[in-house]
Amino acid sequence: NGLIVLNERPINAKTPAHLLNGDVTLNTRHFIHSNGIPPKINAMDPDSWVLTIDGEVHKQLSLTVDDLKTTFETVELNLQLECGGNGRAGFNPPARGNQGTVGAIGNARWTGVRYRNVLEAAGVNENAIYTAHYGIDKHLPGDPKKSPISRGVPIAKAMEKHSLIAFTMNGEPIPAIHGSPLRVICPGWPASTGQKWLRRIQVRDVVHDGAKMTGASYRVPNHNVTPGTKVPETDFKIIESMPVKSLITSHATGSTLIGRTIHLAGHA
Repeated sequence: NGLIVLNERPINAKTPAHLLNGDVTLNTRHFIHSNGIPPKINAMDPDSWVLTIDGEVHKQLSLTVDDLKTTFETVELNLQLECGGNGRAGFNPPARGNQGTVGAIGNARWTGVRYRNVLEAAGVNENAIYTAHYGIDKHLPGDPKKSPISRGVPIAKAMEKHSLIAFTMNGEPIPAIHGSPLRVICPGWPASTGQKWLRRIQVRDVVHDGAKMTGASYRVPNHNVTPGTKVPETDFKIIESMPVKSLITSHATGSTLIGRTIHLAGHA
């Protein structure tokens, strides 16, 4: 309901499969994944919020939420967000990290401005290859010098017409736990690229090396390996487009159905 405040640890919640049966995922049913300590409600005031665009650009921009709404075309799109760890609980041997089952995915209706329009207004330098996203959530256990997560995307992905800087979720201001007042939406890629509580976009001339961008974070081997194989870091690549999954949503997981014909439905 937008009133969740937790200043001690991250919040993580997945959606039971049968609550994903609708074409649009309600705000109250959309999965939650936080890498750090969510900010306090009073830190998310949209009237005083300023988004900075800097780095490899012709001119630095400082944009309020109203600036975004009045300067750029506003679009509404139903867009899929999926946690990079969706289904991780089924891995054998087990993988480290949050043990997501099947409900770390949602398809809300997002309203915002196209990411590319904002970058075009700043003017992207020819040597730019990647973006870097920064929010205001805090590192756990609270190191002020560290960010809990700062990911980004290649310039080409940021320039896609479906990539957004969003301020509305299903017709309402984005709820606090989903990143109020601004967040990035890069549909089809791990939802970790969709920075919540977005305060800054830095355009870089190298692949971004922020928190959760290096090592094994959101990265997989660039060739097939037997599960459990130790792979050198040089053989890892960043996860981009997520693999297609399919899920039965018309019946609750664990339902027992005996002696009758039933209709099964779901989503891919």
